[in-house]
Amino acid sequence: MSRTVEITILNVENICANKNSIKKNAFVSLECDSSNEICYSTKENSEECGGGSYLSWNEKLVMEVPFNARFIIADVKCKTSWGNIKSVGMARIPLSDLYVQDNQVQFLSYRLWDSNVMRNGVINISVKVKNLEYSFPVTGIPVTGIGLNEIVTGIPIWLSNLQRNC
Repeated sequence: MSRTVEITILNVENICANKNSIKKNAFVSLECDSSNEICYSTKENSEECGGGSYLSWNEKLVMEVPFNARFIIADVKCKTSWGNIKSVGMARIPLSDLYVQDNQVQFLSYRLWDSNVMRNGVINISVKVKNLEYSFPVTGIPVTGIGLNEIVTGIPIWLSNLQRNC
């Protein structure tokens, strides 16, 4: 089973690569810690927004997060002048921060860390956890003989079994 999480990558602030601020050709990838197979990614940022090292996407990613996952890993990457893709900042987003209420939007900011475990900017996101659709039907035994049309849930105890044991 999994839960649907809608994450909007708003922007990244003060991000640098080799002490130079990144102005374009950057993107963000998201993946769960429990499954390395599924990876969600934003489009590549083509130009800077707001001046300085402030990159903006405002892009919504909808991902299925398994119940055994503990973190979502947000990885900011950029293309180098040689055409290689380099990770410039990573944040581990605890899922316990996200599961507050269903269909409630939260705005969160997380510190980004580079490969040398040095601070390298902040990522701003908004998160909405969608309702979990249960596929299990509600089961119960109708109450009869008392004149009520209610449903009882729990473990049934049959009177005929109790009378034999007494």
